[in-house]
Amino acid sequence: MPAERKNSIRHTVIATASRLFYKQGYANTGINQIIEESGVVKSSVYTAFRTKEDILMTYLETTGAATDKALQDAADQKSTPKEKVLAVFDYLIGLVQGKEYYGCQFLNIISETPLENERVMQQIRKQKNGVRHLFAQLLEPIGKQSLADEIYLLFEGALIANKVHRAVWPVETAKRIVSKLI
Repeated sequence: MPAERKNSIRHTVIATASRLFYKQGYANTGINQIIEESGVVKSSVYTAFRTKEDILMTYLETTGAATDKALQDAADQKSTPKEKVLAVFDYLIGLVQGKEYYGCQFLNIISETPLENERVMQQIRKQKNGVRHLFAQLLEPIGKQSLADEIYLLFEGALIANKVHRAVWPVETAKRIVSKLI
């Protein structure tokens, strides 16, 4: 199969799987549903991806890259380190208020993944460590990078509390606490 066609198939399958994994969960999404809804023939899907978990790994990688870029872009719109960190929370506030928001993709997947699945766990940790690193990087110019872990925990806690309460107040509360910390 030519590389261009394989990339097109991969893109189509990942776009379909991403939508399904995010909306209905990994465990509730079967490979046959991905094949059917993507319109890609089964043999081509299995040429591009050996397993459903390979599709999941690509989903986590592409979603992670998009999330990292969105958080960095939000921070880049501000000038001071404090404003940059708070802008990440503002981005999160906007995100959780979206009609098609079903929670953090990575926390959703981790809740469905056995802890023994080191391949998936490692990819999720990589993305989450990237968020921790972003906070440290944003705070470095004012010598407060040691607060990165505290801010990261508030960020993650806000995501979880938002999922539980289906409300924006956990993220707004975390942002207020972060503002006081910095």
